[in-house]
Amino acid sequence: MDATLIVIDSEVELARARAFVDRLMQSDDPAESARLAAQARLIAAYEEEKCPPRTPTAGDVIRYLMDQHGLTREDLIALLGPARRVDEILRGKRQLSLAMVQRLRRRFGVSPDLLLPPPDRQACRGLSDCRPV
Repeated sequence: MDATLIVIDSEVELARARAFVDRLMQSDDPAESARLAAQARLIAAYEEEKCPPRTPTAGDVIRYLMDQHGLTREDLIALLGPARRVDEILRGKRQLSLAMVQRLRRRFGVSPDLLLPPPDRQACRGLSDCRPV
């Protein structure tokens, strides 16, 4: 098989690289595994540059937890308040209060970091308490 890796700088090259990975995955040659890993890293780097992963919102996390625990919106009323407030939080129209975050953390055993919005990097400029630990 061709030993050249595909450097990806367009969608056309991305399609070629994916096809190349498919061919490498079909190979029984153990020597191809290093080439497969390298091409996969090139694909991942291109995809992350073009479409960086989106940080989930609190609503995304809550919907995931609801799905995993078999809960409905009505089940969240005890944790978040009236149905209208639950809907606003799930749609991203309202942020969680610290009391809500604490109740969700206790109920689901998740880190509060998953439920709190990321710090505003512009507001943190120059402040030591905004840097990651």
